[in-house]
Amino acid sequence: MEKALTKVNSLKVGSLWISKKAKEELSNISEDLTTFSNTVEEKAKWIFNKLKGKPLKTLPDLLREYNLPPGLFPQNIVCYEFDESKAKLIVYLSSPCEVSFKDSSAIRYATRVKAILMRGKLAGIEGMKTKVLVWVKVTNVAVEGYKSDKVWFTAGVKKARPKDAYEMPHDAVRVEEF
Repeated sequence: MEKALTKVNSLKVGSLWISKKAKEELSNISEDLTTFSNTVEEKAKWIFNKLKGKPLKTLPDLLREYNLPPGLFPQNIVCYEFDESKAKLIVYLSSPCEVSFKDSSAIRYATRVKAILMRGKLAGIEGMKTKVLVWVKVTNVAVEGYKSDKVWFTAGVKKARPKDAYEMPHDAVRVEEF
């Protein structure tokens, strides 16, 4: 009788463990499918805009046109949207990621970064962080003059960084969370 109870209890424990692992795997698969679905949707929007006759510039070209360094965003973005009438820029990435720059700074990006794009300035930024002892949300990025060699990041405090560190888009490294 005792052996039978021990066997039943071990079956219960084993089945709970299997159930827990199955739930974890289903959750991971669900997250992967959501990321894939979002990427497909964003690419479809980009293709739709192309077909409507709106030839999009590359993001680095758009940033250059607005007197911002072209390497402010990673090279491997999915796509971007820019509503010129509202100055609203949205940049889509396939996953949260991080870029390290040659000035030893690092920027993290969410899967979607929103901002208002103005001449020499990205304002009201959502979805971008920089490392200042801890990760801090970046709210503004500005270049004060056309010939300025500094980029000013506002992340709680305003800090100048060398503009040439952001001249080339870099590949981003995927991170688990923004």
